[in-house]
Amino acid sequence: MAFAATETAGLGQTEALMGIVPGGDGTQYLRDRVGRNRALEVVLTADLFDAETAASFGWINRALPADRIDAYVDRVARNIAALPDGVIEAAKRALPADDFEDGLLRENDAWAAQFALPAAAQLMSKALSKGAQTPAGERDIEAMLRSFPR
Repeated sequence: MAFAATETAGLGQTEALMGIVPGGDGTQYLRDRVGRNRALEVVLTADLFDAETAASFGWINRALPADRIDAYVDRVARNIAALPDGVIEAAKRALPADDFEDGLLRENDAWAAQFALPAAAQLMSKALSKGAQTPAGERDIEAMLRSFPR
């Protein structure tokens, strides 16, 4: 489950701006949550999505005001913890996770192929020199990466 604050959350997959595709399961779980068309929108636009949009896409379970998230998550956790023995396990068996093995292998191959291209190395090097790895750089990484000439 995933929850985000309506006032401050920003979800995105900006890897395309660096000349690569998301790795580390970034394409597979996203597609599973939002569907192929929206996953393509997220990956190929490299936009930052607010919490309400992410929730409407199914990317997160719920968008809540920041001052209500802790109480909501606490209530969810307490409700789950109070279930009778066996219910959680039965629900997980009834709603099995998808097998992502083939998709993860395809994702890794796509990521590795793009990562090996000179454009990706140049974009990542430039991003690092501009502070992309710092908290300040990460706050507006989309704008930084979009500012680089293509």
